[in-house]
Amino acid sequence: MKRVFLIVLDSVGIGELPDAGEYNDEGSHTLYAASKSEYFSMPNMARLGLFHIDGVKEKFPNMDTTGTFDGSIARLGEKSKGKDTTTGHWEIAGIISDRPFPVYPNGFPGEIINEFEKRTGRKTLCNLPYSGTEVIKKYGREHMDTGALIVYTSADSVFQIAAHEDVVPVQELYRYCEIARGLLQGEHGVGRVIARPFIGTYPNFTRTANRHDYSLAPGLTMLDQLKDAGFDVLGVGKIYDIFAGKGITDTVRTENNADGIEKLIERMHRDFCGLCFVNLVDFDMVYGHRNDISGYAKALSYFDGQLPRIINSLRDEDILIITADHGCDPSTPSTDHSREYVPMVAYGRMIRKNNNLGTRDSFSDIAATILEYFNVGQHVEGVSFLKDIING
Repeated sequence: MKRVFLIVLDSVGIGELPDAGEYNDEGSHTLYAASKSEYFSMPNMARLGLFHIDGVKEKFPNMDTTGTFDGSIARLGEKSKGKDTTTGHWEIAGIISDRPFPVYPNGFPGEIINEFEKRTGRKTLCNLPYSGTEVIKKYGREHMDTGALIVYTSADSVFQIAAHEDVVPVQELYRYCEIARGLLQGEHGVGRVIARPFIGTYPNFTRTANRHDYSLAPGLTMLDQLKDAGFDVLGVGKIYDIFAGKGITDTVRTENNADGIEKLIERMHRDFCGLCFVNLVDFDMVYGHRNDISGYAKALSYFDGQLPRIINSLRDEDILIITADHGCDPSTPSTDHSREYVPMVAYGRMIRKNNNLGTRDSFSDIAATILEYFNVGQHVEGVSFLKDIING
């Protein structure tokens, strides 16, 4: 009854990659930025070895990294082009993206918007890169008066549609996203189309938990191979959306990090054999993109405080892997993702302690490692580090 619990701390990067300058991300270090807040406290992750990782220990000279730690650790580079959620998760699952997804700093071209309006029967507003909270503040009242959809993007490869739930029912908004997903293929194949429903009255609009992502379908991933081999693949949070449902045998949505952790622990108490893949999105969505350093620190501290519950739910053959998909440094002028290394912290009764694997080339090493653990053929990118972290 082997199980792996793979947790993505969305956007918790640990320092700029060598090519960060190509993305205007020099100097980014999300974890270090959050640590500047008085609310930052991660003693449990420290015990697992987080602050011994290359690029982390140098930024935390006051952290005692001379003693022992309880896990196996590594710093992972990103081989794919880009710094978005889809690219990062796909690489974790074994796919290297040779080209970044298209972005639209000046908005989407007229032919896309015109066809979208024609197929939905609704006009659009905005069509610019925008903060998700600011865009509904600026355009929300006009949307409610006219019924026009708020379409916007960001520095990421996303086509986002915001609509008030009283004006556009959630299921109708999802249908509009499916229309957009059908349009946005090939040259304009953005990584994700995202439904962004909101409620409230002007100027106090609030986004709801009914967000839904529509990703491009990936090629063959670790998830497909596990499912095809008869293993369970449980998705928690937006994992199902990121992989367009491919390779997932069971999924559950989450409202926030706290809910995601509860859903994870519920699944840890189930009998299954395979992978439970978890995304905790608040670090990125709620705090990183809003440059909220203290909020980011509180979220990290909350996760750390819940970590003993996760650890205590592990069984003898379980492996826990904690990682990230990119950075989102809340201390920089940018509100966008940052091109950073990510941590890999592995723990379990079979996992070696005091074990630093140094810096590895790709997030996809995680996929190769998990597939080897389940004795499934490794038709993915990446180099397994299983033998380097298992005792005996």
